[in-house]
Amino acid sequence: MYEFFLGFLLILAPVFAESIPDYEKPFAPIYTDKPQYSWTDKIIISIVAPSWNSNSNQIDSIGESDSHPIKISSGENFLKPYRLTETSSSSGIFSGEIILTGFLHDVDGDGTFDTNPKTSGTGPTNGFLQVENDDSITISFEFADGIVLTESIPITWNMGVIQFSKNIFFTNDSVQIRVIDPDMNLNPEAIDTITVEVFSDSDNSGIEVVATETSERSGDFIANISLSTNTSSGNRLYVLPGDNIFAKYDDYTLPKPFSKSDETSIETSATVDYSIPSIDRIHASTISFSDGFGNPLDSLVSNTQMQIVGTIENQLTYEQDFVYFFQIKNSENSVISLSWIKGKLSPNQSLDISQSWIPEKSDNYILETYVWNSLNESIPLSPPTIASIIIDWFYKIQK
Repeated sequence: MYEFFLGFLLILAPVFAESIPDYEKPFAPIYTDKPQYSWTDKIIISIVAPSWNSNSNQIDSIGESDSHPIKISSGENFLKPYRLTETSSSSGIFSGEIILTGFLHDVDGDGTFDTNPKTSGTGPTNGFLQVENDDSITISFEFADGIVLTESIPITWNMGVIQFSKNIFFTNDSVQIRVIDPDMNLNPEAIDTITVEVFSDSDNSGIEVVATETSERSGDFIANISLSTNTSSGNRLYVLPGDNIFAKYDDYTLPKPFSKSDETSIETSATVDYSIPSIDRIHASTISFSDGFGNPLDSLVSNTQMQIVGTIENQLTYEQDFVYFFQIKNSENSVISLSWIKGKLSPNQSLDISQSWIPEKSDNYILETYVWNSLNESIPLSPPTIASIIIDWFYKIQK
């Protein structure tokens, strides 16, 4: 009679009573929010276990009992039992998180440890677990008596990456530097920072700037600097047009085959160009002719020395090297004279360039002038000028 009464009570039990896991079809897949983690990351864990949705009217939990525990382990370090809680009253999905705390290590080469390794917590969000740089995390859940479901996730260090936002900058540009290194996300619940060195061809000492993490768990760091043609100071870097600029980040958390004690410098570079197109950096005026005393000539006579005068003006606010060419062709288009003058223009300076010439005979000559940055690179800094010269008559300027 007693056995019948007990069976009757079980039949009338409310539907929200604790459900019994299906031993024949164990179903409780374990998920994490990433397929791989770095040594000080946060791991968000989800276990889909509808059989453990004991009460559809309240938030259930799993893993906290010694009979059906959740264990999170790495090597000799582990959290057991560890409780996960249901995401809603009837979801059957249980979640929690732990923070990896790495091991004692100097991540920036200053001689002090930058990590605080520890293992503690019972869940669902207060867990800390010590791990190595080349490791794995195993999450296990005893779904039912003797039935243990597991999932393992790798832990690894990463090679950092550094890059400029562009390959070419102008002298008045702002410059963004980006470093991607998940290993430097030392606190996944705070914004971390790292130090980056930035320097140029004109300032080898350069500056140090702080790159700030874009979000609490990103491992993505951004620094912004400005370029200056004056001096380096703060987040301002001294450059000149034509410079290369460099950004360097020292990585002390390198993946295998490197060892824990190894470090390497990771660099990137970009080019600083003129904010004015090269062809407009120097203004070249039309050619004039004068005698040896600087008096203008109205007519040109063969076998008489004359001065060919061109005026150039620096359109930039910093010095420029230049090479000024004089090229003279006869009526048969043969070059009979080629000469050049090298120099340097101060910011916004105007300068007369003079070259003597003695035409040997009457002819219709063509005078061409060019302004380049150097003999080697041959970058035009001004449009060429062309003058038609009729000796023993008069000359006419052609553009």
